[in-house]
Amino acid sequence: MENKNLLAIAREFGSPVYVYDSSKISSQYNRLTDAFKNVKRLKLNYAVKALSNLAILKLMNSLGAGLDTVSIQEVKLGLLAGVKPEDIIFTPNGVSLEEIEQVSAMGVQINIDNLSILEQFGTKHPSVPVCIRVNPHVMAGGNSNISVGHIDSKFGISIHQIPHILRIVENTGMNINGIHMHTGSDILDIDVFLYASEILFDTAKNFNNLDFIDFGSGFKVPYKTGDIETNIEEFGKKLTKRFNTFCAAYGKELTLGFEPGKFLVSEAGYFLANVNVVKQTTSTVFAGIDSGFNHLIRPMLYNSHHEIINISNPEGRERFYSVVGYICETDTFATNRRISEITEGDIIAFKNAGAYCFSMASNYNSRFRPAEILWHNEEAHLIRKRETFDDLTKNQVDVDIFSKVSESIS
Repeated sequence: MENKNLLAIAREFGSPVYVYDSSKISSQYNRLTDAFKNVKRLKLNYAVKALSNLAILKLMNSLGAGLDTVSIQEVKLGLLAGVKPEDIIFTPNGVSLEEIEQVSAMGVQINIDNLSILEQFGTKHPSVPVCIRVNPHVMAGGNSNISVGHIDSKFGISIHQIPHILRIVENTGMNINGIHMHTGSDILDIDVFLYASEILFDTAKNFNNLDFIDFGSGFKVPYKTGDIETNIEEFGKKLTKRFNTFCAAYGKELTLGFEPGKFLVSEAGYFLANVNVVKQTTSTVFAGIDSGFNHLIRPMLYNSHHEIINISNPEGRERFYSVVGYICETDTFATNRRISEITEGDIIAFKNAGAYCFSMASNYNSRFRPAEILWHNEEAHLIRKRETFDDLTKNQVDVDIFSKVSESIS
């Protein structure tokens, strides 16, 4: 997207506002499918938690993607967006047996990641196809906060517990149709991921009637100019060769599955905010914007980097700014960042704002969550209205108890 498009959106819809470029999402989807074009059966399930707007889910469905969901609410959103139940996989963590049963009744693929629920579900529903999520104990991500493959992770069943899994499957007679892993986000070294894949292949050999093997996702995208990213093309060639070899030895053509979230939507997203104030202190120049970690928490939560550009003055002389929010907490988006000279009233844009940005937004400080815009076919489409004061209070219950307390005291 060009700066003029983003500025026009900020003028029309106000700020702060999230903007998503549908063409970038489509190109990322096509890039991933092209990397695995020599796999006969490929299934990409978009990770809904990254960005769950219904318009985005409809876009994914139109591209041919299924959905990876982690809650019954995400499943319902997928169904509302027109995705078929058989194109949805449910990979929760720490949810009740009741929630898993409710989702299973919808015809959605179940993925179970702990021994207790596996045994309970298998005992009650032995004929229902179930995928098993294993923990390969491999750190494939670059950030320990978003890596879920380490030995102390709450996610997945340890590969050291394979004998326990096999005993449960044998005792219950349950139907295991898939094996799954997810090592975490920001995978840098594809050889480490391929090593984890070998563990998954070895696990799959224990089951005779699989339909698919799901390798999760976590591919790294660039966050700044010159930044490293997962080499999807090289990874596709190497894993395709190994997967096809495994299928030949297994005696059955399996589906190769992935669950990309950030890879598909991160670079497609922009977060636009208005500069309320430029404040000079003894050592720092602050650019205070009309937002905070209530709208974009990733820099504070994960120390994540988002490029920040002044789209009102992109060619201006660069100065050093600390970009901060209007929340009554420390909500620093960037410290001493080189940005084109900022004046009050300018619109700045945060890049890589498509994944885990709006989906983690809140109403902290009783602020409204922003609008969302889909840029599609060179037009801006409102896909979520900006919240209003009525939205803050609509679920609160006005109870008339304090006047009665006052009367009793008097």
